Amino acid sequence: MISANNVTLRFGKKALFEDVNIKFTEGNCYGLIGANGAGKSTFLKILSGEIEPSKGEVIMNDGERLSMLRQDHFQFDEYSVLDTVIMGNQRLYDIMKEKDAIYMKEDFSDEDGIKASELEAEFAEMDGWNAESDAATLLNGLGVDTDIHYKQMSELDGNLKVKVLLAQALFGNPDVLLLDEPTNHLDLDAIAWLEEFLIDFENTVIVVSHDRYFLNKVCTQIADIDYAKITLYAGNYDFWYESSQLMIRQMKEANKKKEEKIKELKEFIQRFSANASKSKQATSRKRALEKIELDEIKPSSRKYPYIDFRPKRDIGNEVLTVSNISKTIDGVKVLDNISFTVGREDKIAFVGPNTIATTTLFQILAGELEPDEGEYKWGVTTTQGYFPKDNTKEFDNDLIIADWLAQYSDDKDTTYVRGFLGRMLFAGDDGVKKVKVLSGGEKVRCLLSKMMIMGANVLILDEPTNHLDMESITALNNALIKFSGVCLFACQDHQFVQTTANRIMELTNNGGLIDKQTTYDEYLESDELARKRQVMNFATNDD
Repeated sequence: MISANNVTLRFGKKALFEDVNIKFTEGNCYGLIGANGAGKSTFLKILSGEIEPSKGEVIMNDGERLSMLRQDHFQFDEYSVLDTVIMGNQRLYDIMKEKDAIYMKEDFSDEDGIKASELEAEFAEMDGWNAESDAATLLNGLGVDTDIHYKQMSELDGNLKVKVLLAQALFGNPDVLLLDEPTNHLDLDAIAWLEEFLIDFENTVIVVSHDRYFLNKVCTQIADIDYAKITLYAGNYDFWYESSQLMIRQMKEANKKKEEKIKELKEFIQRFSANASKSKQATSRKRALEKIELDEIKPSSRKYPYIDFRPKRDIGNEVLTVSNISKTIDGVKVLDNISFTVGREDKIAFVGPNTIATTTLFQILAGELEPDEGEYKWGVTTTQGYFPKDNTKEFDNDLIIADWLAQYSDDKDTTYVRGFLGRMLFAGDDGVKKVKVLSGGEKVRCLLSKMMIMGANVLILDEPTNHLDMESITALNNALIKFSGVCLFACQDHQFVQTTANRIMELTNNGGLIDKQTTYDEYLESDELARKRQVMNFATNDD
């Protein structure tokens, strides 16, 4: 159990949190949600003790251990992978090292023996003899192969480091587990494993995530940050959304009835206040009128951008033909003789672990790379809008936002261009900010503004939800569902893919292609069945 009592955090005159009182109890997984800038990550740091509140306190039960997913990918570069995971329980790791140091002594004394005995007892009590096997189990579950376990962290790429740091946070059955965006950079198998781990976890979990499907799967309660307060809702993310919307509707309906009553009372008072025979009734109604109070309905601090992709021309029957395309990157063949045809109603999600292959294919189709072999042909009625995963080049200039967007507009009128920026929550002086200083989320919203203003009828989107908040992801998701053109996209958001795609393509690790006319959930189910059959076949062969 962990609780915040009257916690306030101020930066100058601005209060990020004001007198927050909340208790997180054992056996629950809490999804901490809120708009960008609401303070989700900051609140986790307050709970972990990394940030001191301006007022109030955080309380944990005596003897309980808190673990938090670390974000510094270079902090453990000098350690092995297994040691890094075990350091999730720092006391256990310290005991291991202290024991080793004592046993390495050449002049082993009686005092050393006594100390070693004490450490061994504590080590056994903490189940230390199983530490390495427990750490290995976590790593294997997240897809970190055994041959990597004894490597130095400095030898690992960023995605593997993320998995190791996640295993570190999960290690040793912590009493309170804090996870900030744990699914970022995880592949589908690792996310599925983590979901099952958290569903079975018996202690307290508080998780920040932009993945709506993940929150729906693992959360038992939602902690909503809005207007410097945190409100608890029972249930998962969808239940919170329905509950919060229902509450607002009920308050509006109640206010409407009150307003009708106020109007009725005012009309009676106005008509009969001067009438002697009705003066008592008029006075009584004045008292009733004074007692009626409208419910205060604050507009949420959440802001949803308005995203609407409207093609400037209809698309014909011939959209795209890809014929025998191959491409080698840094000596690795990432695309091997790829062929497929795209129809006019296709919305294709490119999934699977081989994200380099997907990005390479998108770059080829967008004209940014040439294939080593093969060709592709766009239909004459098509126009393409491309959203790159790496947008560095797009913003490597000194243009202000309005001038940057005007480059892509047929209509150069300032009011017209600023209208698109306004839809994407760039208001007032935002239009004169230089694009090179924008945040990751602001750059994504700029690129989406560009795609809207260009009016293409084919959209190629490589991880468009990266850096977006939940509200922007929802708006983009709804826009693509409504989009009348063709869409080729890659995205790690399960709900986004399931609700948008009608066709799934997986670029495999050997450069091949699996193409299925199906929904994402159906694809995952068939893929899981195939894996189970494979395991059964292996077992049969072993017998």
